Amino acid sequence: MTYYDEIFEEAADNYGLITTAKARQMGIGKQELSKLSARGKLTHVGRGVYRIKHYVPTPLDVYADAVALVGDGSFIADESVLALHGLASVNPESVLVGTPKRVRRQLPGYVEAVQIHENDRVTAYCGVPSMPVADAIRRCEGRVMPERLLEALRDGFDQGLISRKEYRALEKELS
Repeated sequence: MTYYDEIFEEAADNYGLITTAKARQMGIGKQELSKLSARGKLTHVGRGVYRIKHYVPTPLDVYADAVALVGDGSFIADESVLALHGLASVNPESVLVGTPKRVRRQLPGYVEAVQIHENDRVTAYCGVPSMPVADAIRRCEGRVMPERLLEALRDGFDQGLISRKEYRALEKELS
């Protein structure tokens, strides 16, 4: 099995992405990723992040890319969680990514990293680490119109993204 075969197996289940950290865990050095990129087998997405060349894009790639670019422990946050699910008719200018640590690396313009310490609940939607929808609605209060948040709450509940208990609590908070 070649390095590319190993990378392909890992990346196929991760939106075509491989990070230098993950490759290192697999015993593949950064220089091998650079060589594969130079040969056209990988595309350089950003610092420490590559995508396999033969990958069929999905609408969620931008979210997976953003989380990978920010780094370990990061997750989609706030309005971006609502946008990921098509809730509240929000369309943020950039993908908001929460992280428990400070991010010093240069990020592309479509990614905004924000330190969020109080969020200990992280879930995954379609394999992308994310703040739970109920937490995102709560954090968007004051930035998104109340009617839209109530609509997001109802739609999120209907889609099974919010539990009955969370629905009742948030409905009281937002009313």
